[in-house]
Amino acid sequence: MIDKDWFVHSGEYKRKRKRLFLFPYAGGGASVFRSWQSKFEDVELICAQYPGRENRMNEKPINDFEKLLTNIYQSILPLISDGVPYYFFGHSLGTKIVYELTLKLQKQNHQLPKGIIVSAGRAPCYKEKNPIYHLENAEFLQELGRFSGTPNEILSNIEVMELFIPMLKADFQLDEKYINTQIIPVEIPILGLKGTKDKEVLTEEVYKWQEYTTENFDCKTVEGGHMFVNTNYEQVINHIMEFMEK
Repeated sequence: MIDKDWFVHSGEYKRKRKRLFLFPYAGGGASVFRSWQSKFEDVELICAQYPGRENRMNEKPINDFEKLLTNIYQSILPLISDGVPYYFFGHSLGTKIVYELTLKLQKQNHQLPKGIIVSAGRAPCYKEKNPIYHLENAEFLQELGRFSGTPNEILSNIEVMELFIPMLKADFQLDEKYINTQIIPVEIPILGLKGTKDKEVLTEEVYKWQEYTTENFDCKTVEGGHMFVNTNYEQVINHIMEFMEK
């Protein structure tokens, strides 16, 4: 049974041959992937939903990475216990969660995903060089524009943004304070996705992921900037489908 707090289905629930868990970027929620299910014929999509957004708007956001990871880990165990082959996809902040979650499952000898897709995320040994989570609200919103994930007309509406700033800052704190200098490989393939115009993540930071797997690593480019998961999601989906068919 799906944990309706931490995971939601993308579209109508129908049991499929494979399963894909989706982990959004900082500030993102399950609705980011709402239109994806129609593109996958035989894959069940399940999206992570962190506190402080969408249907969990009234909950306090989490800014402690280990606390978030523990909740996700405990909630996902019942969803991977039926033997259905599954995969993880994470974008930006989601790549960190995907990697650490896989390590936790590997350490506890649970069934591992068949592979993970790390999208617009630097390898765990790299820490954010230009953090913004600690800035005053006005400056934080100004810097937020560099990620192109929120329309300018919304960013400039202070009354609207004040509702989302606590969640956004918590997410960015999770993302920007995270670092794991110990390279522990996962025992599954990794696919890296890099935006052709992404100024936030360097090419070498994506290719560093090849040291984090004992299996095959591949890297594909996607047209767009850091938020190509929104602006060019069909190309992202094509890369995911190809990876899942190997």
